[in-house]
Amino acid sequence: MSVSELSAATQNYLKVIWGLQEWSDAAVAASDIAAKLGLRLSSVSDAIRRLGEQGLVEHAPYGSIQLTPAGRHHALAMVRRHRLIETFLVQVLRYRWDEVHDEAEHLEHAVSDLMVDRIDAFLGRPERDPHGDPIPRADGSVRRLSAIPLSSAPSGAAAVVEQISDTDPGLLQFLADQGIGIGTRLDIGPGAPFSEAIEIRPSGGAAVSLGRAASDAVRVALVERS
Repeated sequence: MSVSELSAATQNYLKVIWGLQEWSDAAVAASDIAAKLGLRLSSVSDAIRRLGEQGLVEHAPYGSIQLTPAGRHHALAMVRRHRLIETFLVQVLRYRWDEVHDEAEHLEHAVSDLMVDRIDAFLGRPERDPHGDPIPRADGSVRRLSAIPLSSAPSGAAAVVEQISDTDPGLLQFLADQGIGIGTRLDIGPGAPFSEAIEIRPSGGAAVSLGRAASDAVRVALVERS
């Protein structure tokens, strides 16, 4: 079965479940999905029950939710669609990286598997999207980057930006205005006392203070100081 044969709601649920597990080994609960989708817990619980009946998730009452092999296959197909569409919009249609998430959310439900494969080939089979996220391959494999949240990087360290969450366009635009993007080298310093903020200085740029929400949304790889 192609992921195109699933309803848009089912596609969204599978993609969100996989996304919640992409960078964390923590169990996924219905409340996590409800918070991510902005839905009532009762609505999510009903949807999870239906996904279980379709063989797409495993879920014990009041327990964690896990994708079955079939569910994971379809979830990765949706993630692949989303990230390839974002890449196409930026590289070909010259969208800014803060503009593409919502567009991709709509378009990913309308494209066919053939179109996704053609986009992939046209772009030269890119490995990562404009926000640094790995793009799943057609066979369902996906590379996991060894990056950590900027918020957990030690003060005094040097790092390179590997990924930035695409869910907050305002943050993306702010970082772009500061000259911070994928591949930017940062020097990390302490923020104001008791603030949970950190100070980062991009190569050749001015120091920028980031609060916890922003630093959680940026993932980096630590590098040697030059």
